[in-house]
Amino acid sequence: MSTHAEQIPEPARPGGADDPLVIAGVAYGSRLLVGTGKYKDLDETARAVAASGAQIVTVAVRRTNIGQHPGEPSLLDVIPPDKYTLLPNTAGCYNAEDAVFTCGLARELLGGHELVKLEVLGDAQTLFPDIPETLKAAEILIKDGFKVMVYTNDDPIMAKRFEDMGCVAVMPLAAPIGSGLGIRNPYNIRFIVEAAQVPILVDAGVGTASDAAVAMELGCDGVLMNTAIAAAKNPVLMASAMKKAIAAGREAYLAGRMPRKRYGSASSPIDGAFF
Repeated sequence: MSTHAEQIPEPARPGGADDPLVIAGVAYGSRLLVGTGKYKDLDETARAVAASGAQIVTVAVRRTNIGQHPGEPSLLDVIPPDKYTLLPNTAGCYNAEDAVFTCGLARELLGGHELVKLEVLGDAQTLFPDIPETLKAAEILIKDGFKVMVYTNDDPIMAKRFEDMGCVAVMPLAAPIGSGLGIRNPYNIRFIVEAAQVPILVDAGVGTASDAAVAMELGCDGVLMNTAIAAAKNPVLMASAMKKAIAAGREAYLAGRMPRKRYGSASSPIDGAFF
């Protein structure tokens, strides 16, 4: 008889190769996607993105130089496409025509790149999406061979509509873009997650690490953020915090939280007590 306790193997840990985020057939180890706007300079951008551990990095084509202006500093100097998956987005577009044009420009500048984040805004104050225009743009882009990750509102019906038409990921807002209000609609987000067959990523509203963890605990496949990191007093440190929060939230979701109860329940039950 062995004198050693039986060795029980550790379960595979979430994240990385054991638990990848798969978008359009490509597996990623990180479930945190980050933006590149609002930093003080390109050096801070590079350091924050590195600290976040993100592999998918979104870029506003209408606001960022990725080759449109030769001879000027380019985001590609610090966020090279051979190291990161670039996710061109249509931020600043208010109609389908502009969004489609912007995606076409990105594909031309990035050598045929097809993965894009579609957002068509309907209001300059709230930055809520214009759903009819987003649907129109998504249909055109998908027919043209683009792999569309779509920003939408927190409506489960519309989320399913975007999935059914061929979007490779659906990205509902948790609160207005750049607001930092956190997850204001957990029940809607959960409804969307439960009905989906494509990745669901919270996009907009995260303000701090606990917000990111909550999104992941709801079952989201990932979170995209920009302002929560870039507008922090220490963006690089916040990026590191977000990396940890995403991993912790994912583990908690997979572990399964205890049920909520109305009354107390002793941690050490008295059944079988010696006295």
